[in-house]
Amino acid sequence: IGAASHLFFELAESLVDAGVQVTVLTGFPRYNLRRRPPEYRHKWFMTERVPTKSNGTISVVRVGCTSIPFSRTIPFLRGLDHLWTAKVFLLRALALPRHDCTIIYSPPLTLGITARWLKLFKRTPFIVNVQDLFPQNAIDLGVLKNKILIRLFQRMERYVYRHADLITVHSDANKAHVQGLLPTDTGTVRTKVHTVPNWVDIEAIRPEPKRNAFTKRYNIPINKYIVSFAGVLGYSQGTQIIVEAAQLLHNEQDIHFIIVGEGPDRPHLEKLTVNSPNVSLLPLQPQETYPQVLAASDLCLVTLKASVKTPVVPSKILSIMAAGRPIIASMPLNGDAPKLIKHAKAGVVLKPERADLLAQAILGLSKNPELCKKYSENGRAYAEKNLSRESIVKMYLALFKTISP
Repeated sequence: IGAASHLFFELAESLVDAGVQVTVLTGFPRYNLRRRPPEYRHKWFMTERVPTKSNGTISVVRVGCTSIPFSRTIPFLRGLDHLWTAKVFLLRALALPRHDCTIIYSPPLTLGITARWLKLFKRTPFIVNVQDLFPQNAIDLGVLKNKILIRLFQRMERYVYRHADLITVHSDANKAHVQGLLPTDTGTVRTKVHTVPNWVDIEAIRPEPKRNAFTKRYNIPINKYIVSFAGVLGYSQGTQIIVEAAQLLHNEQDIHFIIVGEGPDRPHLEKLTVNSPNVSLLPLQPQETYPQVLAASDLCLVTLKASVKTPVVPSKILSIMAAGRPIIASMPLNGDAPKLIKHAKAGVVLKPERADLLAQAILGLSKNPELCKKYSENGRAYAEKNLSRESIVKMYLALFKTISP
């Protein structure tokens, strides 16, 4: 259900449709455990064939890797859970036929250890796709404080990057950060880091009417100006600022907020929104519903805490652009995400953790439909030209061929 899951499913699907044999090694769904589909319940191992749009199939091998209760909400336990997952994945991967290459994403960084040992045992080269700069992002957020653990993860990070055959990152500032962690005694080591932007499926996510099945199911008041946040409610997002902005705008009867998602911060948001009638807190939606959430919105928010120093580009920015909706981003101004939004002329960027600025910007755009339309059109045009799934998957295919035997 998460963004990384969508991204790598789409990569697998596109590779299969391009004639590549793909095996996905993953766990069982861990969001909304009480609503887990019956076919995934009470199982430790499972293999299934998932069809693609072009009548191909992806081989999906699932292993049970949730071993520690509350691991999604307690950072230390989550780290232990990632170590356990890496071990289980390695044992299962060793039983699979040898592949030409492996691609893993980080975090969790521990999957890089899995890929490294798989390379030792089966000589399978591997690519690390870095989505977040761990452990630096956890250090910046104050989630990772123990000096021993910090040193452990920093050594693990350098180990994984050093032994990876290729490393892909989604922005140039991320590339510079990763290159700075690699040995400087040889130029060839640094050349293995490549900027490959995350993509968005511009066919699946496109400008659509505001009224849809999602708005009907959750009684979204589409006659009002809908401001949305959809995604992970985690440590780095700092979504409390959205509720604070909504409270500042409580007298604006024509503005309504929807927050759609799951994550460690959700219980806190549930308490904050009890007395906020202009905020609807909704559950995380399946992939096929996500475009409807964006379509239901007049304005979409992207938030990050001020403590996020790493130059992350949240994937939701790309989806919002593809949906043709204006963006307000509240985040550190020196990262790659603000540069992207400004370059695409797709919205407004604000200082992080300033509910007053966020409220002012929302109110201003709600009264300026022409500017909103301009941001919407600019974002869609940029996504079509620069962020299509087809063009970026071709970049991955070219990289695979450079390391495959």
